[in-house]
Amino acid sequence: MMNYSNHSKKPGYESQRNWFHRHRGEWVHRPWKFDPHQRDFRAKRRTLFGRFMAFLVFLALPLVGLGILFGTLISTAENTPLRFQMVLAFICGLPLIMTAIIGTIGALVFRNLGTPLAKIMSAADAVAEGDLSTRVDESGPGEFRRMARSFNRMTAELERADQQRRNLTADIAHELRTPLHILQGNLEGLQDGVYQPSTEHIQGMLDETQMLARLVDDLQTLSLAEAGQLPLRFEPLDISELLADVATSFGGQMETAGIDLRVKTVGTSQDLTIHADPERLDQVLSNLVGNALRHTSQEGTIMLTAEPTKEGVRILVRDTGEGIPPEDLPYIFDRFWRADKSRRRKSGAGSGLGLAIARQFVNAHGGQIAVESQPGVGTSFTIDLPKDPPLS
Repeated sequence: MMNYSNHSKKPGYESQRNWFHRHRGEWVHRPWKFDPHQRDFRAKRRTLFGRFMAFLVFLALPLVGLGILFGTLISTAENTPLRFQMVLAFICGLPLIMTAIIGTIGALVFRNLGTPLAKIMSAADAVAEGDLSTRVDESGPGEFRRMARSFNRMTAELERADQQRRNLTADIAHELRTPLHILQGNLEGLQDGVYQPSTEHIQGMLDETQMLARLVDDLQTLSLAEAGQLPLRFEPLDISELLADVATSFGGQMETAGIDLRVKTVGTSQDLTIHADPERLDQVLSNLVGNALRHTSQEGTIMLTAEPTKEGVRILVRDTGEGIPPEDLPYIFDRFWRADKSRRRKSGAGSGLGLAIARQFVNAHGGQIAVESQPGVGTSFTIDLPKDPPLS
């Protein structure tokens, strides 16, 4: 484990903004505490203050103009009675003039400011009552258009999160139902004397409980990753060594299945060394290789490739398997997605969370994962990882 300090001058690190802090026995990345929203808030506050002052100046201009006009008329009056009459007329007419000016300006303000604000307030009440499909018209002055746009983005995100929550609840219920029914059926059969407590039945129930335990563990890992609370242990990692370890761990299964597993690296060890969590990246690659193994027939090929890029390292996992239909590609990183539409459990199948977890692990490293596939030809996963950990 390499020890980083505040005075580190290693390339790619900002010593005053990026360091590692010892926390609960793990190296946890701690960014420089800077809130860009605070700066944006101050800029908008200055803009609104400037517009308010401009409105006050606009309101005062008619009064100043009337004062100048009245002073000019008085100075041109030739006798005192006429001046007195002019002052009296001005005093009597001033309330009417002020009422007309304020009424006109008030109507303009209400039309330009009050109406959009009332729409947003009404929409906020609708959202508070549970209608997340509510949207507001992006009309009115610039600030109100931006406010309406932000409100619509917020409600759209809330609606998406609520739909994801509903889907997750339904998916979890679906995934738990099958093993629980199997366990219940076997236990009732044993209780009624239909089955004998044989090794086969006990092993089957044990397999179902292990599947349930994996599902719970995967759900916990995924929830931590999505919440940004997944602990990561960053250290110098040679990607070529990581690929070699993965190939070694799958060597026996590949030989049994009659599949050729190849590893190819481009560049030196230094070119392929990044700061990452070895355990998490091993989980990512093991998941991808395991999927490739299940969907590649005998005498097929799985290729692991690593090459340096300008930003860091690119890892490719290619297979000559059955491929993924184009209509399924947008959904393969979703929770519980399976190519088998009937969602039947096959031998060696996982919980359906592997690719969703893999994407979260890659994102936690500041990287990206993408997939390309052609049915009957094969599938290729591409992982781009930065040289250094993300700043947040």
